[in-house]
Amino acid sequence: MPPIGVLVGGIDFSSIRIVLREGVADAEPVAINIGVFLNNVISFVIVATAVFMLVKGINTLRRRMERGIEPDVAPAPPPWEGYLKDIRDAVVKGDVETRR
Repeated sequence: MPPIGVLVGGIDFSSIRIVLREGVADAEPVAINIGVFLNNVISFVIVATAVFMLVKGINTLRRRMERGIEPDVAPAPPPWEGYLKDIRDAVVKGDVETRR
């Protein structure tokens, strides 16, 4: 975790461990690697925070859509509505003969 290491002064967490039994001859020492655990916890917290913020943003957008808050710009009417208005206006003026 280089960014976290920079924030805490360059400490490498992966090398932190508690030695339970020293190694003898060719055997490695028995140890609990706390640094690796800390790296995983910090990574989890960072990812969990990012996912939480993403889900919170999506829920906010969903609530706005359910309440009916629409953008300031109204959608343009379809072109056939204009044609129907022209026909209606022509009929009202008497420019078009209607069958009865």
